[in-house]
Amino acid sequence: MNDLAVAAPMPASAPAPPRSLRGRRLWQQLLAATPLLTAADAQALDALALQREVAAGDWVFSHRRAARSLVLLQSGTVSVGHSSGAAMAPERMLHGPAWLDAASAWLAGANHALDARAVVAVQVAELPRVALQALLLQRPSLVPGFLAVLAEEVRRLSLHTHELMHKDASGRLAAWLHRHLLQPSPGAPALLHLSERKRDIAAQLGMSPETLSRQMRLLSQRGLIAVRGYHVQVLDGTGLQRLAQG
Repeated sequence: MNDLAVAAPMPASAPAPPRSLRGRRLWQQLLAATPLLTAADAQALDALALQREVAAGDWVFSHRRAARSLVLLQSGTVSVGHSSGAAMAPERMLHGPAWLDAASAWLAGANHALDARAVVAVQVAELPRVALQALLLQRPSLVPGFLAVLAEEVRRLSLHTHELMHKDASGRLAAWLHRHLLQPSPGAPALLHLSERKRDIAAQLGMSPETLSRQMRLLSQRGLIAVRGYHVQVLDGTGLQRLAQG
């Protein structure tokens, strides 16, 4: 895969031949606020979705292009951030199934807010806004699910803004670790495998890679975590959570 420092991104890959989206199970994951999602609802969404495959290193969408569809990631990993000139600053990694951009298209004529690039070969699907609006009028039971998706995005952005404005580097790192830790079984230690590059994690936290390394050492010295290569073990979950909450 090419490095993220490249020329301005261009959307890649033409729509692939229609394929099943995994139906009801996938849509229940993406629209968690629609617990009574019917098979007919899932089939209607499947019929609406335009699928395409994006090769590793190619762009899924660009903030320079109009957003006409809601974009979801079916499988694979995508880096989301913002390009400026010849460089891109990744803000987070998303692993499918997940929404890549469920908001921009609702603002008719607006561009995508960010850029998205495939880390590995991925499969994405797009729901054209105009067609989706018509479907929601026909099937109003789907509306709460899409509203919840937007509400969750607003909540995430609000928390992220709060962390950047009111938490120091240690607090931001503790909050990030707390969000990404694997849920342990009773009596087992909480673990995290750092699958992202250090500079990508640092960019998400608004700090340099050097600051991230220094903060990792500080948390280790305080007895909150133990770092072994790309694995982080939580030694003091209560202390880490207290630091994360500020």
